[in-house]
Amino acid sequence: MRNGQICTGCGRGLSHAGVGRQDRQLNTYDWLADVPGNADSTDLVEVQFKNTRKGYYHNVNNLDLKKGDVVAVESNPGHDIGVVTLTGRLVRLQIKKANLKSADEIRRIYRVAKPVDVEKYKEAKSREHGTMIQSRQIAKDLGLQMKIGDVEYQGDGNKAIFYYIADERVDFRQLIKVLADTFHVRIEMKQIGARQEAGRIGGTGPCGRELCCATWMKNFSSVSTNAARIQDISLNPQKLAGMCAKLKCCLNYEVDEYVEANRKLPPRDMVLQTQDSEYHLFKTDILAGMCTYSTDKNLAANLETITAKRAKEIIAMNKQGDKPLSLLEDDKARPVKKSVDLLADADVSRFDKARKKKKGGNAPKRGDRRPHDARPQGREQRRDNNHTAGEERRTTYGNQRTVGADHRPYNRDRRPTDTPRPTAVTPQKPTPQA
Repeated sequence: MRNGQICTGCGRGLSHAGVGRQDRQLNTYDWLADVPGNADSTDLVEVQFKNTRKGYYHNVNNLDLKKGDVVAVESNPGHDIGVVTLTGRLVRLQIKKANLKSADEIRRIYRVAKPVDVEKYKEAKSREHGTMIQSRQIAKDLGLQMKIGDVEYQGDGNKAIFYYIADERVDFRQLIKVLADTFHVRIEMKQIGARQEAGRIGGTGPCGRELCCATWMKNFSSVSTNAARIQDISLNPQKLAGMCAKLKCCLNYEVDEYVEANRKLPPRDMVLQTQDSEYHLFKTDILAGMCTYSTDKNLAANLETITAKRAKEIIAMNKQGDKPLSLLEDDKARPVKKSVDLLADADVSRFDKARKKKKGGNAPKRGDRRPHDARPQGREQRRDNNHTAGEERRTTYGNQRTVGADHRPYNRDRRPTDTPRPTAVTPQKPTPQA
């Protein structure tokens, strides 16, 4: 602990930036922090505890509190440990949003938390998970149709809050007696909804970001399927449901913009008449302001996409008794559609490419080429190409030249003499003597 702040985290409890990931969760930006005298304008302070629970207290001792300070606050019974999240004038606005029934609910801050207070807090928090598992088994043994989702111990360990979910009303009077005898603390039961449970547990949504209910949302307004219809979203229950198995809260984020943009589109039941046919509205792109019309009321036939402005112009012309040539504007020519031969496109040979003829072939290299005048022509060329075994051919091996079919060395000073080849002697049969 340093300057009243805890430097090491403890799971989902206190951390160096606050309680329950206070650096991100339900964090209110104090845009009046740099205004002189803002902190002295009121003694109200906002304090956050585990996960989404917050409280508002009076700084009766005029402590120099800043955001992130760990404080001990009044509770019933004993005291609790929390982290300061907001000071100054904005606390009054937060109190109005919280809908506090009376000012008597606002208690006071005792002091900045001491190391002894923090040790008690950590010891109490270490028992929360085991208490939750054991309390679930007790509720199951009593036959109660409820689910205990979380348990939160008070900072001094004298009280425990059990958060539960139930579809119907549950008589848990016997449960409270059993829990008090088992854990020897004061028991408080709080019923929460599926959205509040998801916010307390946390997680990642289908968008890849952390859940809104676990980061910044404090008020959970009702969400209906009408919001999905206004935004032209497919009514698929699996895609519209969030981690809490309820409709996603984000369906309400942009519904007002879609309602405003939808007013600029033509009526859905209006039929556009042209000289060749009648067109019915098939689909719309609300944000782009585009409308797609079909000649069939129930099928996608001869689709034409035009702007909402053009659709309103045609509606005005129809009311006056005029019919345009087509849905497209007069200065825009209808694009010519190319005929597609399905049989030709399905031919496998369309992937074959003509082979390119190699350049050069058997032509001699550039260094060995002779002038065109020195090249043999006609019979000389054929005779030059057809060498016999007895003819002399000159070949170069390094700096030594050889002559003849047997590749004898060639010497400039002494040329080889043409020696006659030995002739084969046929042996004669001896003549018989008389």
